[in-house]
Amino acid sequence: MLYYTIAIILLAFEYGYIQLAKLLGIVDRPHHQSSHKGVVVRGGGLLFYFAFALWFVFSGGQYTWTFVGLSVMATVSFIDDIHDVAPCIRLVCQFVGIFLFLFQTPLFHQPLHVIFLLMIACVGMVNIYNFMDGINGMTGGYSLVVALALLYVNRYKIYFVDENLLMFVVMSIVIFCIFNFRRRARCFAGDVGSLSIGFIIVFLVLELALTAKSMSWMIFLSVYAVDGGLTILHRVFLHENLMKPHKKHAYQLMANELKMPHLLTSSIYMGLQAICCAWFIAMPNYYTFSIQLALLGGAYLLFMKKYYHLHVK
Repeated sequence: MLYYTIAIILLAFEYGYIQLAKLLGIVDRPHHQSSHKGVVVRGGGLLFYFAFALWFVFSGGQYTWTFVGLSVMATVSFIDDIHDVAPCIRLVCQFVGIFLFLFQTPLFHQPLHVIFLLMIACVGMVNIYNFMDGINGMTGGYSLVVALALLYVNRYKIYFVDENLLMFVVMSIVIFCIFNFRRRARCFAGDVGSLSIGFIIVFLVLELALTAKSMSWMIFLSVYAVDGGLTILHRVFLHENLMKPHKKHAYQLMANELKMPHLLTSSIYMGLQAICCAWFIAMPNYYTFSIQLALLGGAYLLFMKKYYHLHVK
């Protein structure tokens, strides 16, 4: 009954937000860098933050500093969805959010330079989540695969977090997909959604890695990490401003240059990450971790070598 009740509350929240956003003009209008057509409600991913907040209250205040960090990041991101916020302010708030999250983990007792590198890595991964949020179904579908894999591990392999939190997150993603995983999306996640679910997923995967005493569990983010990381590296070599929008991700080439349907492209990413998760769950070691990264990296480079020439700035 708890989960049915929470699902109804989350569904009502999302539907109500979409209606309110339409009235207030919180919408995403297509421009030359967009991969969509038509006006769509922005910020529907606020649901992810709301789900975590519900669990935080239900749990009696577990992971207080993590929740505060998520709140900082979600707040500035939602403001940015309505009115542009200076990139430096967004970045500072992201570092503050990650700092508060790490403050609640054993990693905070590491030397300062290690903590700083961890903050950079976490902020980078959360931003990659934001960069990958460009087509229908991508953020919701990919996050659902990772969240379900985490739920399986938590239930049958390594208990690392309250299962209710995972269930609340899974339900919020499924409900978001009802409005987004479709040919004509009713809403987009927005910065508040992509950054919030990115923060939550990174938090959960890191909790698993710390409990298992192996950072190789970060392979649960491998597909996003390879596409996002190598694309950033490519843009650095091209001397581009990393803060400006672009269309150089592999999924953007699929959707724009190769004219693949958005949901098919998102499903490919979901399938790849599902294979990586299942493979690693069956063989959880650094050999599997290394082989997966090598295969994904090689596939990315081959894809870019074959199709990057089609890219139009």
